[in-house]
Amino acid sequence: MKTLKLFAIASAAILMVACGSPKVEGSKEVRSLLPSKGQVDTTSYLLGVNFGLVMTQNGFGELNMAQVQKGMKDALKAKEGEPMDSVFVKQFKIDPSQMNMIINGFLQKRTAYEGALNKEKGDAFRKDFFVKNSADSTASGIVYLIQDSGSELHAVSDRDTVKVNYRGTLIDGKEFDANEGISFPLNRVIRGWTEGMKLVGEGGKITLVIPAELAYGERGPRNIGANSTLIFDVDLLEVHPYVEPVAEPAKPAKKK
Repeated sequence: MKTLKLFAIASAAILMVACGSPKVEGSKEVRSLLPSKGQVDTTSYLLGVNFGLVMTQNGFGELNMAQVQKGMKDALKAKEGEPMDSVFVKQFKIDPSQMNMIINGFLQKRTAYEGALNKEKGDAFRKDFFVKNSADSTASGIVYLIQDSGSELHAVSDRDTVKVNYRGTLIDGKEFDANEGISFPLNRVIRGWTEGMKLVGEGGKITLVIPAELAYGERGPRNIGANSTLIFDVDLLEVHPYVEPVAEPAKPAKKK
């Protein structure tokens, strides 16, 4: 599991910090080998940046920064010992050996919350879009608005190929993907695209508002999020109906 690996590394980093603040000793010549104050400040800042990125990129949300600081101070003042042995862990308010379990549980709760919130907002958005734009909808839940119906040539089979320009956004307007002149068979994309591209003809333009269950569902990547409703503005440039390949006739067996 990704978080287990991530926080196993984090655990090791805390222990290194705890054991890595020795009293400065040695002759002047030896002490001159230490990093300069500028290097200490720069490295300290970048460690803070790294921690901030871990928070944002892994979906921690809002944390209690006072407790973060307390944890860091406890790690810095902890006496050396074997990593995670009974004597070492007693120096902390909470047993650091429970780090993976506790943090994974926290992230699971955050993911569940974000997924439920995204679904709630997405459902409301689709209803509002439907009313405000006098749009249409499918039985599966796609809300769509056709700006140009295009020609009579439509994709019919899931194995048909389409060539499109498109822009994908979240309901807050954030763009997560865009492409021009890209071709793909309809059985190689999210289900909302497979169905939605059959609603408009070649040369047409359509806006698809796709519910999460026809997109990435609970497994939405970080830049999209779990249970996110997706909006695609699509120009359908070309439709290429699937053609069943012709089997080559069997070659006659060679005579001996």
